[in-house]
Amino acid sequence: MFAKDKLFPMTDSEDFELKLDRLIALCHKLKRENQVLREREENLIGERSSLMKKNEVARQKVEMMISRLQAMSTEQ
Repeated sequence: MFAKDKLFPMTDSEDFELKLDRLIALCHKLKRENQVLREREENLIGERSSLMKKNEVARQKVEMMISRLQAMSTEQ
């Protein structure tokens, strides 16, 4: 393109078209980035939920062990 050539300066319409093309490209790029971020967020939310469930199971097991130890100590 002759945009930077001083012999062939861009017209206003060519300048507008170039800016519009850049804006469209940026819009497409941002849409792709947004989709990637949404997918990442969804994965992280799922991972968080899974970890919270595992944490609850572990907490219950620890409480059960403490109860057993307390019962054993009172029996002696």
